[in-house]
Amino acid sequence: MKTTPADAVDKPFSWPVRVYYEDTDAGGVVYYANYLRFLERARTEWLRAAGVDQARLREEQGIIFVVADVQVEYLQPARLDDMLEVTVEIARSGRASLNFGQQVHRGDATLCRATVRAGCVGADDFRPRRLPQSLRGMLG
Repeated sequence: MKTTPADAVDKPFSWPVRVYYEDTDAGGVVYYANYLRFLERARTEWLRAAGVDQARLREEQGIIFVVADVQVEYLQPARLDDMLEVTVEIARSGRASLNFGQQVHRGDATLCRATVRAGCVGADDFRPRRLPQSLRGMLG
């Protein structure tokens, strides 16, 4: 089923992730920092599903998104070859930032919970910029 821009914003967005050998540590579980990669990819795909092209934002409007804050709670380990689902929800939107609630699931088990604050900044000076009108319109 294809996700529409409205779907991406109105309900939790989910992105599948397979755990590969390169994602694991010496203990055979996903290395803690790699969860951040999974979260980033899911947020990027959420933006894409919402109709936001990040390369185009940079080229045409001179803005980019940067992570300003991350809080992660690790609940259970993921292991080699696990099939995971990473969810993305908007917890709050500000004038120049988005707060995301994210989770990593394996089946019914929640492995990780995170909150991420991403700021919209100028690509040249990294000063805060208003969220693009196209995205603000979808967020209401």
